[in-house]
Amino acid sequence: MSPTSCRLAGLVICLSFCLSLSASAQTAPDAGTPTEEPAPDTGLSAEDMKDIEEALGKDAAAAAQEGSTPAPATPAPSSSSGVTITPTNVNVHGLDLAFILDVAAAAFTAKEPLQSGGHDPTTSGFNFQQLELSLNTAVDPYFRFTGNIVFSQFGVEVEEAYATTTNLPANLQLRAGQFLTHFGRINPTHPHSWDFVDQPFAIGRIFGGEGNRGLGVEGSWLTPLPWYVEVVGSITDASGESTARSFLGGGGGGVTSPLDFQFTGAVKQFFPLSDDLSLLWGLSAANGPNPTGYQNRTDVFGTDVYLKYRPVSGGSTTQVTLQGEIFYRRRQAPQDVLSDFNGYGQVLWRFAQRWAVAGRYEFGSPTRNQGGALADDPLDPEWTANRQRLSANVTFWPTEFSRLRLQGATDRIGWRDRPDYSVFLALEVVMGAHGAHSF
Repeated sequence: MSPTSCRLAGLVICLSFCLSLSASAQTAPDAGTPTEEPAPDTGLSAEDMKDIEEALGKDAAAAAQEGSTPAPATPAPSSSSGVTITPTNVNVHGLDLAFILDVAAAAFTAKEPLQSGGHDPTTSGFNFQQLELSLNTAVDPYFRFTGNIVFSQFGVEVEEAYATTTNLPANLQLRAGQFLTHFGRINPTHPHSWDFVDQPFAIGRIFGGEGNRGLGVEGSWLTPLPWYVEVVGSITDASGESTARSFLGGGGGGVTSPLDFQFTGAVKQFFPLSDDLSLLWGLSAANGPNPTGYQNRTDVFGTDVYLKYRPVSGGSTTQVTLQGEIFYRRRQAPQDVLSDFNGYGQVLWRFAQRWAVAGRYEFGSPTRNQGGALADDPLDPEWTANRQRLSANVTFWPTEFSRLRLQGATDRIGWRDRPDYSVFLALEVVMGAHGAHSF
């Protein structure tokens, strides 16, 4: 204790004692007529009182500077979920929160480029692709919450918001809410994990610009087989913007039977071919109603492959990946059945820690009827010939939280007189705990 504090304590004790004596004398009973008596002398001079006031002021200022102000008597309410709330602070413990910004400068030779992705650059000039807010946190010992909210120049969209179980037996897992279905390889992912600036047009043609997603429930099971085999199945709404390309879309009239839902299934297998080489192979299928007529349905079948070479010894940063998907869609129409093939294949070579190059080939066939002839497709009335697109890019990572990508493409559209060309210069930055690129 400082000398000033010691002197202060002594003066306070003395003052308290004297004041108590004074109070006792003033309140003591008197048998005679009460008369007003002068207060006893406290023994403190005016100088002593001044010293007490100065010492109290100095101690209060020192306590404020050292942050030793006493805590409030009533503790702030808290809960086991990790959320602490006070009048001036809200703190969520264990929440992974990130903002992911994607913007691009683009140049097209075509006045109406055929970009089918919802986050693709679509006009010559500057393009705001998206600002994604990603949230991921444990709710309790049984669930995790995941959310992806996308901001655009024209609004805000809840892209995904779902809860996932964490403690089910027998290698089972469930999730419920709004989510991208596990069909193929690219559909369940977000743009920040893609190897190219834009989405393959096969995804946009079959599932739409935002991919296939919906409200529903999904179950997955990791089988006990000697190699990695995961079986996934989901039931989701067949109506809504993200199902308009193959299923009900905006033409849904509500759910009157289980057949009004979309059913999606997938099998994922992983094979470690060697210490440096691994293979992932998947099979997917989706079935649901379409709006062309009573009980008319659509089937989509797909297969995907992902081959990755990455040396694990010698500290090498080299990485080579091969990826491809093929889709076959079959749609019932009034007195007919329509079908089309689409797909893509791509290769990426990361030859240094911060540099990579990639190339991609895409194809799409015209819609044909049950007899094999060209069909009048109300979804794509202009798609009367094959379409092929070749893209190549170079990517530079200043760090794992930023990325620059220069990409060029030639789009050979069979029903147009000449090829379309495009060039993109894209920037991506990641702020927060989620979405950092592997480095």
